[in-house]
Amino acid sequence: MKVRTRGLLVALVVLPWLILPAAGYWLLSHLERPLEVEEDTVLEVNPGASLSGLVHRMARQGWLGAEHEAQRRRLAVRLHALTSDLDRRLQVGEYRVNRGDSLATVLERLERGEVIQHAFTLVEGWHFRQLRAFMRRHPALRQTLDDASEEEIMEKLGRPGRHPEGWFAPDTYFFTRGESDLDILRRALARQEAILERAWQQRAPDLPLDSAYEALILASIVERETGVAGERRKIAGVFVNRLNRNMRLQTDPTVIYGMGEDYDGRIRTRDLRRHTPWNTYVIRGLPPTPIAMPGSAAIEATVDPESTDALFFVARGDGTHHFSETLQEHEDAVQRYQINRRQDYRSTPPPEAK
Repeated sequence: MKVRTRGLLVALVVLPWLILPAAGYWLLSHLERPLEVEEDTVLEVNPGASLSGLVHRMARQGWLGAEHEAQRRRLAVRLHALTSDLDRRLQVGEYRVNRGDSLATVLERLERGEVIQHAFTLVEGWHFRQLRAFMRRHPALRQTLDDASEEEIMEKLGRPGRHPEGWFAPDTYFFTRGESDLDILRRALARQEAILERAWQQRAPDLPLDSAYEALILASIVERETGVAGERRKIAGVFVNRLNRNMRLQTDPTVIYGMGEDYDGRIRTRDLRRHTPWNTYVIRGLPPTPIAMPGSAAIEATVDPESTDALFFVARGDGTHHFSETLQEHEDAVQRYQINRRQDYRSTPPPEAK
C-alpha cells in the first residue's frame, strides 16, 4: 500500500508537468495556424454577439478548415476563453481578417477592439443640403434622418429653433459601422460651437458684429468667396469696411443661396434684383443665416480681419481676386477680368493654390 500510494503521489506531481506543455502545444498549434481565407475580408461583430457565435460563423464560412479541424479549433477557442474575459467585452464593429492571418491574430484584434474606422469628410463651403446628401450615400453610416425635416434634426440635436446652416464644422470624422448620421452631426455641431466660441472670445475690437452668430454668418460668406488662404482676412476686411459704411455687401454667393434650386450655374441681372432674405444686392447688412459651412480658418479670418482700405474685389479668373479702394478702380477691374475674360477663366483656385 505504501509503495502504491507513493507511486500515485509521484504521478500526481509529475503528470501535470508532462500534460500541461503538451496541452499548450496543442492549443497553440490550432490557434496559430493560418485561417483558410482566400482574400482579405471583414468579420462583423453585431450587438449581442458571443465569441462562440463568431467562431461558429467562421466555421460555416470555411475559415477553420474541414469539419474535424474546425471542431478542434473551436475547442481551442473555448479553452483560450477560460483565461480571457473576451466573451464579455466584445466590441461591436468590423474587424479586418487578412489572408494569412491566424485565429490567434483575429482573437488579438478582438481583444484590443481594433475595429475598422470609416471616414466621413465634411467639406468647407458645403450647404446643409449637400451635407445631408453625402451622408445618405455613405454605406457605413446608419441612416436615421431620411424623413426628418431640418427643424426635426435640430430638435434631435438639442438645438430647437436653430437654422442648421453653418453649424457643422468641416473636418474628417472617423467612426465605426453602426454609428448613425445623427452621431456625426452631433460631433460636428459640438466642434463648430467650440471653434466659434473660442474665435469670438479672441475677436478683434470694434468689429461691426453684435454676436458670435453674426460672425458665423459673415464667415460663411468669406468661405464661399475664396479658397485662397492668404485672401481670407483681406476679404473679411472688405466686408467689415462695407458694413461700417452701411454699404450693401453685394456678394454673389448670397444671391445663389437665396435662389436655391433655381440656380443653374448663372446669375442674371434679374437674379441680382430678386428679393430674397439672403440677396445682399437688395438687403443691407448681413443675411439672416449663414449660407454655408465655414471652416475654422474662415471663422478666424472673420473675427480678425485684415486692416485694408479696399471696398471692392473681383475675381481675376485664376482663383484669386483683385482688390480696389475706389469704384472707378473696381469698374476698370471688372472690365478687365470679367467682361474681357481670359480663356482659362476659373472662379476657384487650382488645387495647388488652395
